[in-house]
Amino acid sequence: MELPKFLLGDNTDFPNAIFIVHTDYPRFIINLENDEVEWLEEFSPEDEKELASEMSGLIEEATNFYDREISRYEDE
Repeated sequence: MELPKFLLGDNTDFPNAIFIVHTDYPRFIINLENDEVEWLEEFSPEDEKELASEMSGLIEEATNFYDREISRYEDE
């Protein structure tokens, strides 16, 4: 099965949270309510250094995905 790069999710146990799931490496879930990130990968110390430089770009991509999805709902 081919998955999209990002998935939008919510959960009634977290009524104010909006979750974006990044399905490519490095896989993570970001809660847009508070920008908390949960990594679904384990990283070596060397990987963590490289990841730190990529993180802002990944968060920006996730936020842009969310904005695009919401605009599509509003256009309907």
